[in-house]
Amino acid sequence: MRWLRSKTFWAIVVLVALAAGGASFLYKRRAAKPPVQWETSVVDRGRIVARVTATGTLSALVTVQVGSQVSGSIQKLYADFNSPVKKGQIIAKIDPRLFQAALENARANYAQAKASLAKDQVQASFNQRQSKRQGTLAKDKLIAPADFDTAEAAAGTALAQVEADKANVQQARAILHQAEVNMALTDIVSPTDGVVISRNVDVGQTVAASLSAPIIFVIAEDLRKMQVDTSVAEADVGKLTAGMDASFLVDAYPGERFKGKVRQIRNAAQTVQNVVTYDAVIDVDNSELKLRPGMTANVNFVFANRDNVLRVPNAALRFRPSSDLLSVLKMEPARAKGGDWNSDGRAGGGGRSKGPGAGGDDAPDRKTVWVLASGVPRSTRIKTGTTDGTKTEIVDGPLAEGDQVVTDATLTGGAKPSAGFMPGAPPAPPRGGGGPRTPF
Repeated sequence: MRWLRSKTFWAIVVLVALAAGGASFLYKRRAAKPPVQWETSVVDRGRIVARVTATGTLSALVTVQVGSQVSGSIQKLYADFNSPVKKGQIIAKIDPRLFQAALENARANYAQAKASLAKDQVQASFNQRQSKRQGTLAKDKLIAPADFDTAEAAAGTALAQVEADKANVQQARAILHQAEVNMALTDIVSPTDGVVISRNVDVGQTVAASLSAPIIFVIAEDLRKMQVDTSVAEADVGKLTAGMDASFLVDAYPGERFKGKVRQIRNAAQTVQNVVTYDAVIDVDNSELKLRPGMTANVNFVFANRDNVLRVPNAALRFRPSSDLLSVLKMEPARAKGGDWNSDGRAGGGGRSKGPGAGGDDAPDRKTVWVLASGVPRSTRIKTGTTDGTKTEIVDGPLAEGDQVVTDATLTGGAKPSAGFMPGAPPAPPRGGGGPRTPF
């Protein structure tokens, strides 16, 4: 056991222990997690297509509701669902027996009125001749003046009766014409060329036209040309213009996209549960007759299309550091939104980007993003353009392709330092020592 007493042995033991301790210290130091874990995304170039989405209903360009102007029971039906019809074609028949009887009665009354007129015209002519004779005798004083007055009154009365008979004839003619019209209205005819898309009555059913015309058929004029009536939110209606292209999908053909063109944006607002929408009408070519009235269309309006533009993820625009994050990083908040951070953690550049795109902090197209360079975050101000909901175009600012922008951050303890901040809202001032801090 002499080697246990050797100084060389103990020196070796000490060196090994020191080496093991140093290695353990370096391993733990390297294995230790950084105080903040950053989630980043890359600024790139590509295409941005901005869309407005809406839901609408397909319908024919012209839809005619065919009703009955007279009451009665349905005697015959000459058309059914999906039946093609021509203008003037009889498509239904109302029982005409009551109207036939009324027509015959009107004809008889008209004939009687004409006969009475002819009779009274003969009487009036006789009374006029009698009056003239009485007048000649009265001048020669061969008759009493009272007899002449009586003859003259009779002639005037006969003429008045003729005028009354003429009025009766006109009235009887009007009643006859009304009966003829009602008789003709028992034939329900198609007012246009088209296709029957709805039938609301059956044979034997009674229709009453006392207050309003009952609807018997609904006819679509031409299903080869249709339209989509969409409900566009008031926040998006300003992005649409007449003549712009649109595309839509229907559940019946999930793999096929149909195209159309905006005909008009109607000014009449529709309010449902305090939500204001406007009707954007889209013309659609339906030459293949695949589309049917009533189908639900999910419409996309492309109002902006940008190719090869610098893009930043929208998550980076929403990120705002919390007071906990600023405390961990020992950063002083900038005196204005979008101030750049210097390497010592103080705000620099006057608290504002001095690029050509710098503008007012309250401008809606000015946004703040955080760029991670060499593990150090730095806020910068950019001017934004078109967005597709996922990425946004960078119109101006110091960002370049390949820059790493912060989308989220997590403290070592697992907390989300950016949680609880709305997009564009400044974080609360850091907690801890020192005097009052200026909000970011």
